[in-house]
Amino acid sequence: MTTDETTKTPAAPPPAVSPKKDDKQDRLAARLRENLRKRKEQARGREKDGQPG
Repeated sequence: MTTDETTKTPAAPPPAVSPKKDDKQDRLAARLRENLRKRKEQARGREKDGQPG
């Protein structure tokens, strides 16, 4: 374990990702998944319309 030389207390590990940024990433990922789902539905609709019925 490392120590801070000036205070001789254990050094805290640097935060990997702040919770605020993580929430933003989660929201972005959810929006991208929803967008992809909608685009797939549209493509299926066009595919269905193009076939002789």
